Amino acid sequence: MKMFPSIACAALVTVLLGAVPAIAQTPAATPGMNCSEASMKTAHESMMKMTDATKKAAVMKEMDMAKDMMTKKDEKGCMMHMDKSMGMMK
Repeated sequence: MKMFPSIACAALVTVLLGAVPAIAQTPAATPGMNCSEASMKTAHESMMKMTDATKKAAVMKEMDMAKDMMTKKDEKGCMMHMDKSMGMMK
């Protein structure tokens, strides 16, 4: 009977540690997208196909901020704005 709490505790720790990588991933991250000229070009092409002028302006603003972050070598900031802009295009 005394071993049950130890086993339960070990199982709980295993489950929690197994969840860390899943929690650490950005949910909005777009597969294959990164802060490179090629990704910027792909995103820009997708943006140009948009028909909703209001959404297109918002996406363009996010893309401009992503380009600015890329110029400043701020990968995290760039990806944040890229992810946000790609989410707006859906």
